Amino acid sequence: MGRRYDQLSLEQRCEIARLQADGRSVRQIAAALDRSPSTISREITRNQGRQVGYKPSYAEEQTRARRWSGSRLEREPGLRRAVMERLARGWSPEQIAGRLARETGRKVISYESIYRFVHAQIARTKDYSWRHYLPRGKSKRGFRGRKGGSSANLIEGRVSLAERPPDAADRKTPGHWEADLMLFSRYGQAVLTVHERTSRLLLAVRPINKAARGVARHLVRAGLKKKLSDFRQL
Repeated sequence: MGRRYDQLSLEQRCEIARLQADGRSVRQIAAALDRSPSTISREITRNQGRQVGYKPSYAEEQTRARRWSGSRLEREPGLRRAVMERLARGWSPEQIAGRLARETGRKVISYESIYRFVHAQIARTKDYSWRHYLPRGKSKRGFRGRKGGSSANLIEGRVSLAERPPDAADRKTPGHWEADLMLFSRYGQAVLTVHERTSRLLLAVRPINKAARGVARHLVRAGLKKKLSDFRQL
């Protein structure tokens, strides 16, 4: 029977780094870990960095990278085609993973694998159009929120609703309007709504983008039409 080989754990790699820093030889490190000297020598040679030497975390990453055989969506053209067709129709990775599992009666692929595949394509090819396949249209993982409070506090000239005039709070005085810009999951979609508080009249327009200049232009147009008592849809 051949000798069974067990991969080194992160704890063992930390011990190798500590003993090496203490000046121990390869044979002394092997004896301390009850491993063969060839195993320790191969571990240090294959997983040490040119600049930093042997580091446990770097060695762990190198080992995992060598084991990785590619995404399933890269290895299975049929599955990739099924996933990409649904992404192109606006499905989210969660919906795709759930539907495939329902159709086959078993888990086919996780939504996390689909996210990783798309973001890997962006990182590898630098083609940022891939982000449009995802619901949030983001080229990187994570949330865009800022730490320490909402970014709305940084808007120049912003006036809080708490400072709204008293005659605008009870909906009894005509001429007070509220505006809101609604954003949707698909990138580039937005609807600007303008609401008159007394009559409850609601005007809506779809701006080209959410830039401040264009939104302000639509608000001015809404104000002029109000003065002319023209309440047609913008």
